[in-house]
Amino acid sequence: MSFWRYLVDEKIAAPARQFSDDVVKPVADEIDHQDVYPVDLVEQTAKLGWNAMTLPTRYGGQGESMENALGVFEELGAGSASLGVSLITILQSSKIIELYGRDSLKERVLPRYAQGLRASYALTERGHGSDIRTLDTKARGNERDGWVLTGEKAFITSGSRAEFFVVLAETPVGVSTFAVDRDAPGVSTRQTREAQTFGLRNGPHVNLVLDDVEIPGDALIGVEGNGLRQALVTLSNSRTLAAGISLGIARAAFDDAFAYVRTRPAFDGNVIDFQGIQWYFAQAAAEIDAARLVTYQAARDLDSGGDYQRSSSAAKLLAAELATKVASMAVQVCGATGTQETSPFGRYFRDAKAYEVAGGSSEVLKNTIAKTLIKSVR
Repeated sequence: MSFWRYLVDEKIAAPARQFSDDVVKPVADEIDHQDVYPVDLVEQTAKLGWNAMTLPTRYGGQGESMENALGVFEELGAGSASLGVSLITILQSSKIIELYGRDSLKERVLPRYAQGLRASYALTERGHGSDIRTLDTKARGNERDGWVLTGEKAFITSGSRAEFFVVLAETPVGVSTFAVDRDAPGVSTRQTREAQTFGLRNGPHVNLVLDDVEIPGDALIGVEGNGLRQALVTLSNSRTLAAGISLGIARAAFDDAFAYVRTRPAFDGNVIDFQGIQWYFAQAAAEIDAARLVTYQAARDLDSGGDYQRSSSAAKLLAAELATKVASMAVQVCGATGTQETSPFGRYFRDAKAYEVAGGSSEVLKNTIAKTLIKSVR
């Protein structure tokens, strides 16, 4: 029995929960300790249709809603946040091409996702961080003759094993978005001293080096100069799924801690018999239930065209901070066991805390929410 009811069609979410329990959880600690990209798991999720589930069927996808995708990501996140992060970078890159790419680019690239394409989303640069209004990576050319990209993107998640990149670069018109294959001449990756993080470990982050990389004209995604707007829309999708993964972390920490205190002897009973411990879990359960409702509303807003910038930012803000809170509680109630390297609680806490920064920090999310509030009354 699970504490957590399905919030989407059970036929969609139940197989993901079973896969998470049977296949993902047994190797989650190994992925974390070794800091490796889970190639085998990503290949398996592709065969199950989850790497391309929101893509239209004409491209090999399942045409599923973001709400149903969230149901899958939450379950997989409960098994391993590292796997969840690997799938988010895949969805980010496919989503922006689906929304804005030319038909020729869609026909050439999107079917590869259903076949297991490993992809990454290259926004960040060392000198810019969350501020991507201007970039040092440059693109020159045009849609008729093709483009040439030069520069270096930094700290790219999933970049160590990515076969394909969506790259933000600046043209004379403004920030624009481009599709780049890993095997294109002039593309390389390198690791820096800052390659590894303490949480969300799915392989060392890499810098993506672009040395006069020639790409075809239709590799420009959408309208030249509209890259920032396209990125923000795409991030609303990935932030909602990141909230789902954070909720998965919170649920996993809750479940494992509850299982421990329920059978751990203490004085004349078990740890769970103390009211103070029960209140920890009651509060955490109520807050997880509430954050799940906010997050699924964000997914529905994405599907319906509602105020998804506000709701997706609120979902990730609440879910990421809650995951850290619940993971910390789990360590506390499990005592010495909670601090042991052989227990999963350290991984839960590190993954949860990392997600308060990755994919949109809490401070950036608060800024976004505030902007939507101000805009609504002007």
